[in-house]
Amino acid sequence: LVQMKFLQLLSRKPGKLGVLFQIPFCQKQFPYLCLATSTCLYSKKKKVNSYEQVDQEKYKNLVYSVTSYKTSAQTPETILEEDNLLYGPPDKHRPPVKAEIKTPKNCVPLINPNKRLPLLSSESNLPMKISLQKPKMPSVTRVLQQTMSPQQVFCLERWKQKMIQELGKDGFAEYTKNLFLQGELFHAALESIFLSEEMATKEQRDDALISGYLSSVQHVLKDVSEVKALESAVQHETLQYLGLVDCVAKYRGQLCVIDWKTSEKPKPFLKNTYDNPLQVAAYIGAINHDANYDFQVSCGLIVVAYKNGSPAHPHFMNPDLCWQYWNKWLLRLEEYMERN
Repeated sequence: LVQMKFLQLLSRKPGKLGVLFQIPFCQKQFPYLCLATSTCLYSKKKKVNSYEQVDQEKYKNLVYSVTSYKTSAQTPETILEEDNLLYGPPDKHRPPVKAEIKTPKNCVPLINPNKRLPLLSSESNLPMKISLQKPKMPSVTRVLQQTMSPQQVFCLERWKQKMIQELGKDGFAEYTKNLFLQGELFHAALESIFLSEEMATKEQRDDALISGYLSSVQHVLKDVSEVKALESAVQHETLQYLGLVDCVAKYRGQLCVIDWKTSEKPKPFLKNTYDNPLQVAAYIGAINHDANYDFQVSCGLIVVAYKNGSPAHPHFMNPDLCWQYWNKWLLRLEEYMERN
């Protein structure tokens, strides 16, 4: 009878649950039993495990592994064992392979050990100026242009296409023509300054194309003295290449090959000058192995002048730095010779 009453209570609506706490069972109250039935009364229908409907015998191992899974039992050891089965044993750690440092095959020294220098310097105060003959050997500029890296070629071509898109083909041709003209006028103005040891002529100072460049280099010119060569041809008698040196003079007491560059954008670091350090190193080596020059050079200087007149950036190359770029130049020269 008690059980029948209990089942009747379970079928009642929620609003009448209060009766549940007052019904005696066998003349005694069972509060804990009543609380348990209240939770079961509104519990959702128990979900059926779909894996129980699978053919247990046919997929015994699979069903067991899935239905018995509760928490991850994986450990580093089991993961490693599983990876070994799937992918094989792991390779042992190997240190990264360092890029092979190339060395030139023909290690001609930057400084010529066989060149005899006069005991006294030349009495002439005029800088040397040897004309460049028709080249029977490659120039430094040509070697560097034909051995540029793919990345350099890509950047140069991208810049060219961008300028053509902005200016058009005719406009770009006029732009490059003006760049060369500015460079020629700027070098001519510097030459007149060094030859006369005075400021540039009034016409040169007032020329809108180069006036900004001349203003830009004034603080550098104060540190330049004892000019030994201007716009003078040099050739390496052993390696068979030639070039045209802008200037050879002392910069803060150090004899340097000086290369004057013009730019519309700032180049505060030596790396911003791209292949110019290799060019300077090539000129240094050529001078040191050219019998026409009774001196040797171990330093370099790249001066980047700006059209807007802002102070130029002088990039000094000490002997160690020149030697490093000399080796890079030798590699580029070998690459050129192999291609041609």
